[in-house]
Amino acid sequence: MKKFVVLLLLTILTTGCSSVKKQMTRTIDPQLKTTLFRDQFTGFLLLNATTRDTLYQHNSSKYFTPASNTKIFTLFTSLKLLPERIPTLKYSYVKDTLYIEGTGDPSVLHPYLKDSTAIHFLKPYENIALYLNNFKDKKFGPGWAWDDYDYYYSPERSGFPLYGNVLTIENGDTLQISPNYFKDSIIPFGHSVRRDPIKNLFYFDPTQKDTLEIPFSVDSSLTKNLLEKALGKKIRISPTMPNAAHNVLYGIAADSIYSRMMEVSDNFLAEQLLFLASSTLSDTLNSAKAREFILENHLSDLEQPPRWVDGSGLSRYNLFTPESMVHVLYKLYTEIPRERLFRYFPVGGVAGTLEDWYPGDPEPYIYAKTGSLSNNHCLSGYLLTKSGKTLIFSFMNNHFMEDSSDIKQKMQTIFEEIRDAY
Repeated sequence: MKKFVVLLLLTILTTGCSSVKKQMTRTIDPQLKTTLFRDQFTGFLLLNATTRDTLYQHNSSKYFTPASNTKIFTLFTSLKLLPERIPTLKYSYVKDTLYIEGTGDPSVLHPYLKDSTAIHFLKPYENIALYLNNFKDKKFGPGWAWDDYDYYYSPERSGFPLYGNVLTIENGDTLQISPNYFKDSIIPFGHSVRRDPIKNLFYFDPTQKDTLEIPFSVDSSLTKNLLEKALGKKIRISPTMPNAAHNVLYGIAADSIYSRMMEVSDNFLAEQLLFLASSTLSDTLNSAKAREFILENHLSDLEQPPRWVDGSGLSRYNLFTPESMVHVLYKLYTEIPRERLFRYFPVGGVAGTLEDWYPGDPEPYIYAKTGSLSNNHCLSGYLLTKSGKTLIFSFMNNHFMEDSSDIKQKMQTIFEEIRDAY
């Protein structure tokens, strides 16, 4: 009798799941066969977060350029390797000198995060030696567009960033410049570029009233000068770091960086988080070290290992599948409390990069990360249905010629139908 009951329940569950899959296929297939999707490359995977049943899949094991969906993997890496508070620098006190080295912490004097933990810590010391040779990577990620160097979304990467590695100009009643170190390096002239390609000479149209962020070119001399100005004292560059055990100074809450990175899709924060993650593995700051460690130790079960080359997704060398995205999103869903996890993601119709799309009816139903490059748009995250179910999805679109708003509109239609029907 018990065996009969078990078999009956399994039959009901199997039949129910099969029915849902057929319903999803009838709902989504016709949409993906329209001319809009037929002339591009599309991948879509939809998973029930509770049962792990695949409700719909289309090219879900194929590789796509993910753009900023890459930040989902960066978030996962950060949550695995970083403590609750960001390691802001490492230090050793030898004789009468404080030796310091960066961890890649992007928050020090950042225009939005504005952390000054490191500055307050360093001010009482008379003799400070700054070691910068632990940064073993390149200023720009592989495959980044060379002519984006002067745009706000493409700051240089470094081991001891200050001010987010950008010059901020706010033209209100008076001209506000941060860091003020560059006040004599700004030419009041409308130019086709915002900064000289090889030196820190900036062009600013004085008729412009919006706040402007321009990446500056980083080197050891500039880092030293900026830190000296912030501290109000001279420091020196050290070619070595003492072998004495390093102490770690901790700064702001890590979640504040994660939320900012995901909500506004901040590329600089994403890149620096991988350096921070690598700082917990060794004294060497290297993005690949963190990526390789995560893939080998926490994501070795991926069916389609990604080609993962940076933290932000600026590179077109990145290749991920919808299945890999959903795999990591599922891990996050099962390992991080739901309320905390959803705070990281842009909210449809409410905040971040989704403020103008996927509005609720009336409550928000999409919590997801966008990923956009020219001719590419992806969205991966969580969908809440009207019946109370939580679904995990990755919807990836590559190589379309239409306006991205056309793609988003069609995606919104599909998501609304899933929300209302399941």
